[in-house]
Amino acid sequence: MTYVVTDACIKCKYMDCVEVCPVDCFYEGENMLVIHPDECIDCGVCEPECPPEAIKADTETGLEKWLTLNADYAKAWPNITQKGTPPGDADAYRDEKGKYEKYFSEKPGSGV
Repeated sequence: MTYVVTDACIKCKYMDCVEVCPVDCFYEGENMLVIHPDECIDCGVCEPECPPEAIKADTETGLEKWLTLNADYAKAWPNITQKGTPPGDADAYRDEKGKYEKYFSEKPGSGV
């Protein structure tokens, strides 16, 4: 089992989860984070730290798309080990639904 980041993270990217991860399994895209499924140790400490509740256990139904997306982009995006500054307009997007179709970016983040 692993945890996955879903589209609730897109355009929010608060990064509180990064600070508590004991194995540094988060990877940064331009406007969201993903979890590397082979590095996640299933400790669950990241899940309650996510303000928009974007982190889910992969045992929940309907997350197959997100497990694949997390695995694929964890290989392409830089690892992030420290909390950065979230986007200035993150709160405006926090409760928006359907963000993947509108805003997802394949571009990597800075990894800083």
